[in-house]
Amino acid sequence: MAQPDSKKIFFENLSGAGKAIAVLTSGGDAQGMNAAVRAVVRMGLYVGAKVYFIHEGYQGMVDGGENIREATWESVSSMLQVGGTVIGSARCKDFRSHEGRLKAAHNLVKRGITNLCVIGGDGSLTGANLFREEWSGLLSELVQQGLIEADAVQKYSALHIVGMVGSIDNDFCGTDMTIGTDSALHRIIEVVDAIMTTAQRGRLCWSYLALVSALACGADWVLIPEMPPEDGWEEKMCQKLSATRSRGTRLNIIIVAEGAIDRHGKSITSSFVKDLVVKNLGFDTRVTILGHVQRGGTPSAFDRILASRMGVEAVLALLETTANTPACVVSLCGNQSVRVPLMECVQTTQEVQKAMDQKRFEEAVKLRVDPLLCAFLPQSNFNVAVLNVGAPAAGMNAAVRSAVRVGISEGHKMFAVSDGFEGFYKGQIKEIKWGDVGGWTGQGGSLLGTKRTLPAKHVDKIAEQMRKYNINALLVIGGFEAFLSLLELSAARGKYDEFCVPMVMVPATVSNNVPGSDLSIGADTALNAITTTCDRIKQSASGTKRRVFIIETMGGYCGYLATVGGLAAGADAAYIYEEPFDIRDLQANVEHLTEKMKTSIQRGLVLRNENSNVNYTTDFIYQLYTEEGRGVFDCRKNVLGHMQQGGAPSPFDRNFGTKISAKAMQWLSQKLVESYRKGRVFANTEDTCCLLGMHARALVFQPVVELKDHTDFVHRIPKEQWWLKLRPLMKILAKYKTSYDVSDSGQVEHVIHSRPKDSDASVAM
Repeated sequence: MAQPDSKKIFFENLSGAGKAIAVLTSGGDAQGMNAAVRAVVRMGLYVGAKVYFIHEGYQGMVDGGENIREATWESVSSMLQVGGTVIGSARCKDFRSHEGRLKAAHNLVKRGITNLCVIGGDGSLTGANLFREEWSGLLSELVQQGLIEADAVQKYSALHIVGMVGSIDNDFCGTDMTIGTDSALHRIIEVVDAIMTTAQRGRLCWSYLALVSALACGADWVLIPEMPPEDGWEEKMCQKLSATRSRGTRLNIIIVAEGAIDRHGKSITSSFVKDLVVKNLGFDTRVTILGHVQRGGTPSAFDRILASRMGVEAVLALLETTANTPACVVSLCGNQSVRVPLMECVQTTQEVQKAMDQKRFEEAVKLRVDPLLCAFLPQSNFNVAVLNVGAPAAGMNAAVRSAVRVGISEGHKMFAVSDGFEGFYKGQIKEIKWGDVGGWTGQGGSLLGTKRTLPAKHVDKIAEQMRKYNINALLVIGGFEAFLSLLELSAARGKYDEFCVPMVMVPATVSNNVPGSDLSIGADTALNAITTTCDRIKQSASGTKRRVFIIETMGGYCGYLATVGGLAAGADAAYIYEEPFDIRDLQANVEHLTEKMKTSIQRGLVLRNENSNVNYTTDFIYQLYTEEGRGVFDCRKNVLGHMQQGGAPSPFDRNFGTKISAKAMQWLSQKLVESYRKGRVFANTEDTCCLLGMHARALVFQPVVELKDHTDFVHRIPKEQWWLKLRPLMKILAKYKTSYDVSDSGQVEHVIHSRPKDSDASVAM
């Protein structure tokens, strides 16, 4: 057994005793800020530090008094699902002046606060860094004015700053996603799905929301300031809209970001676009301006988890900082939390705006746009089949649509296979055209149809169909059955040349149990279903006596949904197969919850994965909690069932499915060219049968045969699962004493080095 990393049990090495941490939110509010505040407070208290709220942002820091209050464990209860920021956020002119910062320094020193966690945008974080640089000088002035003792200068000599970016615009360089962006996308997609018409949104600085929502809803045209359209765009857009109507489409979506301009700097507004469409085409056109709708509502599961992870990482960064450590921002790179220098991020963000102001649009795009969205697609001409395998997952249709349209753009003839490999051997194969996948992005389930049938028993018939349709490559979208299918087809290459073609799998399953990938299409939608349902269930007990809810989730033997759903919903416990438990653990959980019920909380939440234990069933746990909690709380149970699998895909799953499938098609095109010799495609090496998955910071192609050693085939789960490291975090935030693995927490990284060259930005948790 490997020796444990010296950093893993962090509270033996890092202590917050004697330290004071203050948390504030500044600038525009964003959904998920409360989850970040909650994580900072509870992690800070857990390590023994004093934690303070600073209400109303920097204005509260300048005004002092009751605006700076000590936080308790209970003071952040029931705020996880609340939108905006409960501690307030205000723009502060006073803090921009030297006198205002002097007052703020005095208010912090009076309480012994030398650690600041700032949640806001680039302006808020820049102000925090200036405050840090001036700190020693401000203390000297306070001594001269007789407001503090001389020894306070030495005692509070350094101010430590850690930032988290809270902004719905995702306009901050150095992180793939900012807190609040995913929730804003939820609001946008809810509206666009409902009205399916023109929308205007965003800010001049960055139009991530417009671009990604266009991907997520299958828009016909999108206009953003970073990529002004070429001259003559008006005619091209009208031709595009007319062409889609001629194919039978009854509506069109045009998304216009606020600040959109043409190549000459002329403003393009939604009203201008409407008048253009009406004048040239005569289409009935409506304009909807979303405005502050994007900031409203409860935070999504993604934002709750992101904010919780970042909040904990921020506290760790403050504990590890020294006087020489630069102010840093906790960021997301792929699926990993990283620390990057605050001012490097701010300067890069400002470079984007400068490039925009100087009309250097291509440079602005290179600084901010995901390279995959602008990739050059080489032309080739092959037959590519796409099919879904396994259980349906929300986002599958977005992945199919992306594959079909990218494939056609690259010159391929695309074939759709209905009902997975069962349909394949039965010959349910037909060519699929560009217009056939119109409107697929927002639809749940699998429009192609999907079955769990594996190909091994029907390889001869499948090979026959491969010959009949001259299939040169396969794209398989699905879960664990899709992984098994590629293993079987790879093994059949020795007997059937028809399978000696490039094959790639894109993971799509709510269980998120596919080896080789941290995330699967459909899992985010399921997490949002769990989180929303748990919110409503807990709310149902509002104003009643103390109550504990026992919730059963799906996932087979994989505890991803129970664990991450529990973190997002603020669960007190989550029982999973990967972490064995016995009656003593159950009893300890009941006792822990009983103590919390007596002193603070009114509602408890316990999640159980459906296959966590054959004996300790949901009914058993419900009856145990009911009996042992008698006189303190009562119990209710809910089995969520297939509601986790249904519904429209979340913006994340639409975006993830679109981008990962496009990348898979680009890989297939490359492999087809490489393996084309003497008039035919022949690919029989291990690296031509791959799974494309998110691994840490990048999307990685991995030969399926190499993943066999990393797979528990009996229980259909990977042998190692990254999200297990989140379980101690969930326990800490539920007030359990436990160890927390900080081996992934690292040194501050430079912005230019924070992302691997081939990674795909902003697709991961």
